[in-house]
Parts: sequence; structure tokens; C-alpha cells
Amino acid sequence: MTKEIPVAKNAAKSNETSGGLVVGSKVKAYLKSKGMKSSGEIVEALNSVVAGVLDKAGDRAKANNRSTVRAQDL
Repeated sequence: MTKEIPVAKNAAKSNETSGGLVVGSKVKAYLKSKGMKSSGEIVEALNSVVAGVLDKAGDRAKANNRSTVRAQDL
């Protein structure tokens, strides 16, 4: 069973034009080094996942009365 990853509606298609959180060329190079190919949607989906993780980490830091997000918040 494949888990569907929600993607932000306003996310741009490539990191180079959107200023996304992940670098598309690095993601694709990493996957290529593992002998895998990447779909055109991978960078957009990964940007959404990373943004969600960072949002939750920020919420946890705020809940602990901190303005600094730490590794333990991830």
C-alpha cells in the first residue's frame, strides 16, 4: 500500500523558481546515486513534507516557551 503525500496547492514545480526548502538537483542526484530515478513531482512533495516537519517543530518549540527550534523538536 502506497501512502499518498499531500502537496501544498500553491507549491511551485521546481526549486529553482520557487525558493523551496530543498534543492531539486541535490535530491535528484542523491536518488540517481542510489540507482533510482525521480518523478517530476518529487521535489514539490518533499518540500511539502519538510515544511510540515518544520511547522510541527516550531509548534513544539513554542509550546516549550522557546523561539529556537532544536533537533529535539523534530
